[in-house]
Parts: sequence; structure tokens; C-alpha cells
Amino acid sequence: MTKRVFNFNPGPATLPLSVLEEIRDELLDCRGAGMGVMEMSHRSAEYSAIHAETKASLRRLLEIGDEYEILFLGGGASTQFYTVPWNFLNIAKQADYVLTGVWAANAAVEAARFGKIHYAYDAKTPQGYLRVPTQDELSLSPDAVYLHVTTNNTIAGTQLHHTLRPENPDAFVVGDMSSDMLWRKFDVRDYGLIYAGVQKNLGPAGATLVILRRDLLERCQPDLPVMARYRTHVESDSLFNTAPVFPIYVVGKVLAWLESIGGLGEMERRNRAKADLLYQTLDANPDFFRTPVERTSRSVMNVVWRLPTTELESRFVKLADQNGLVGLKGHRSVGGLRASLYNAMTLEGVEALVSLLESFAANQRS
Repeated sequence: MTKRVFNFNPGPATLPLSVLEEIRDELLDCRGAGMGVMEMSHRSAEYSAIHAETKASLRRLLEIGDEYEILFLGGGASTQFYTVPWNFLNIAKQADYVLTGVWAANAAVEAARFGKIHYAYDAKTPQGYLRVPTQDELSLSPDAVYLHVTTNNTIAGTQLHHTLRPENPDAFVVGDMSSDMLWRKFDVRDYGLIYAGVQKNLGPAGATLVILRRDLLERCQPDLPVMARYRTHVESDSLFNTAPVFPIYVVGKVLAWLESIGGLGEMERRNRAKADLLYQTLDANPDFFRTPVERTSRSVMNVVWRLPTTELESRFVKLADQNGLVGLKGHRSVGGLRASLYNAMTLEGVEALVSLLESFAANQRS
């Protein structure tokens, strides 16, 4: 058995061990086809079954109604930064954007190429992005086409624990859920469009999940390049061109794993237990660990904190690596430390991190 580390990387992220073992066993021969899924035609009967099962599993987990389409696209979530406004904006329209982190701000910059962008809220301070807004704090446009929100901010360690809504009754909410998709159950009907890179909670890098309310296709700009049109991908079941078949296959395995453990209710219980344990440890040692994010905005997926000096942070990261806890260095733009507690991270991994944090702090105090 290969020795595996506890992988706290923010993405590509850790995957369930049982899923990896299944993939390994099917790598050369998937479902008796005599070849692996990476070698299959995306239009073959074998792959078509995998594609359909993956979508069906997601519909069950989130109770997605027939009024929504499920797409698996290439290009990463950053591609959706411009695909969304390209489809729904033009020079005469505007959209509201909630700026709660780097990726939300990047999405707004891309959207401004296609129409007018209004910042409904900007959380940036000289100290960074430390909180998310309440509904009452939003400055909304009465004629906005859509409201764009990023539900979890991987770099800042903040997360929306409530649903934000537009002022315009005809507007819809666009949710970038790249780093907290399926950490718990939520009501898909609160959103018109959801997108998420799958490399955090769902699978490996290379595919982007899009959940789109079908009636919104009528609002899309008609004269777009064929690959930029959501209608193209809806009408072809994400198979207009060669689909990212291997990532979709892995997503299907991860979704089956989620169903096998009891669904999203059980997943939320596990995720909260992991995050609570780590936050309790950090809060119990305020003289040594500093958590900059406001409590009500703390992310369950990405926990960020600082030590008294950057030198101590570097020493801790090195010590953690030596003890098989990897990926704990904070994003290069903000520094500090970060533990990504995505769905596949085990409680055992968080317990090992907490033990090392406590011993490290005790040794520095002595």
C-alpha cells in the first residue's frame, strides 16, 4: 500500500480513497469494455451510460427538477466568468456583482467587457476580504439582469451561509460554487445558473459543472460563437465537441460515494465536525493563532489563520510536510496558513493537523 499524505491543498484537491481505488481497478478495462474511459469515444454506448448516470446521481443528491439542465464543460470556472455575461449581457443591460474575494472580483472584471457592472457590495478592506454581506447590506440595481455571487472564497476563507437575492423580480442569481459545491444540501431553485470547477469537491481538474434553468435560454444573446452558447451545450447534452470524459467519469464516482455515505445531510455533518474542531483549536489559543475572518463569515471549506511571525509560519509548513500534512501554505497573495477541508478530507486528517498545531504552539511557548 502506497503511503498517502493528508492533502489540504485547495485544488486540485484530495479525493475519496475508495473512489481512487475504483478508478485504479478500471483504468485498463472499464465495465468490460476492454479499455479505460480515457480511451472511449465520447459518443460510445459505454460512455453514454456513464454520462447519464453521473447526471442522474447529481439530480438525486440536489433534487434538481426537470426545469434545470446539467452541463459538463471544459475551460474551468474562469471560462464562466465571461460565458455568463456574454450570454446574458449587452451594452444596454447591467448586472449586479457581490465582491467577496479575488475570484468574485475577477468575474466582475470579465463581465465588464460585455455590459455595465454594478458592485452591489465590495468586501475588500486594507486587511483583505474578511466578511460576506447580509441581504440588507447589498446595494442592488432595480433593473439588473442577474446577481452574481461567489458562495465560498477559497483564498480569503469566507463563505455565504445564507442566500442573497436580487431586487429585480425578473433577475436571477448566478452562483459560483467552485469551492463549496455539495458540501451540504441547498435549494437549487434559489439560482438561475450555477457553475463550479469540479476540482475541489467533485473530481479532478478538467471539467466545469453548470446547472442552468432552461427558460433562461430564451434570454441568451443569439449571435455568439457556437461554443460560447449555452444552447449549443444543452441541445447536445454537453457532447457538441469531445467532452472531458475522464473528469466526468470521476465526478460520477464521487457522486456515487456521496450517495453511499448517506447523502448531503451526512456530508454536512462531517464537514461541520471537521471545521468546528479546527476553529475551536485556533480560538482556544488566541495568543498564538489569529483567525482574521469574522465568525459569521467563516468558511467550512477553507480555514485561514496566521501565526505570530511569517518565520514561524514557514517553520510550521515545513514541519507539517515532514509529518505528512501537505498543502497548508496560504495563497501567495495573502500569505499565512490555510487548510482546505473539502468533502474527501477525513476527520482523521483534521485531528492530525490539530495535534500538530497544539504541539507546535506548546513548544514555542516553552
